[in-house]
Amino acid sequence: MHPEPPLYGNRPGTGPKQPPADAATVILVRDREEGPFELFLMRRHRDQAFMGGAHVFPGGRLDASDGDPGLAPYLGGLCAAEARRLLQEPDLPEATAIGLFVTAIRETFEEAGVLLARGASGEPVDLAEPAAAGRFACHRVELHRRRCTLTDLARREDIRYAADLLTPYAHWITPATEPRRFNTRFFLAGLPERQAAVHDRAELTESRWMTAGAALADHRAGRIALMPPTLKTVEELHAFSRVEQLFASARSQRIPAILPEAFRTEDGVGVRLPHDPEYTLDQYRQPPRPGETTRMIIQNRIWKSRSA
Repeated sequence: MHPEPPLYGNRPGTGPKQPPADAATVILVRDREEGPFELFLMRRHRDQAFMGGAHVFPGGRLDASDGDPGLAPYLGGLCAAEARRLLQEPDLPEATAIGLFVTAIRETFEEAGVLLARGASGEPVDLAEPAAAGRFACHRVELHRRRCTLTDLARREDIRYAADLLTPYAHWITPATEPRRFNTRFFLAGLPERQAAVHDRAELTESRWMTAGAALADHRAGRIALMPPTLKTVEELHAFSRVEQLFASARSQRIPAILPEAFRTEDGVGVRLPHDPEYTLDQYRQPPRPGETTRMIIQNRIWKSRSA
């Protein structure tokens, strides 16, 4: 029996498989005066082992520094119980629950230059003012190079991280067939006023604000590449026109873990989602959702949505 080829990676991993690493992804959105809201997508370098060349949301794995107890005074009162409640994961370890929110804040700043934070007196951090912009640009580089931590940054600038601006949205786990796996929580966040999103130019090659409809059209035409978690998420976002509607829906929905199940097609591979009628992983199976995408297959190197 032939091993399954990587679905999301450009090359197979080496060594024994590891449990999926905890990670966070942030869907940055902004309203427009006319037309539906926009979302922020960035393109990964083609030589990246995981999702190379794909357009993605800002995000990455949970680092040890994200669980620093010294961060507690700078998290705006976020506690483990509240983090677990919002994530809908009551059994999550305390450090992981809080750490996922911290990871989301850190990765959004590192990869997109957007800092979800307030000054000590509660005012939003202003990155449009030239002097502040220059300082925080340096902080961003230092943070990305692991020469400082979010704790260091909070102390230097006397800021508090705004975990309350993050709304948990989804929970995706990389398929078991993948050599590199992540246990990723997706968050929603609105673009703060007087800030601009700009990709980091290290792991990413370009970025753009797009409506969900435009992103889906560009993906179908092969102008951008969306992997299954991003593609399904953008399909869901396309059902909303205003950011307020999206956030209201997200706050009231259940967040089950989604573990796509890989399968072979006649000419390649695909994944079934937990609400597909042929999905076989009992622990993650979900009730049918008529009218929604239930599986995705690769055709001509493009992921395409299908309903069973």
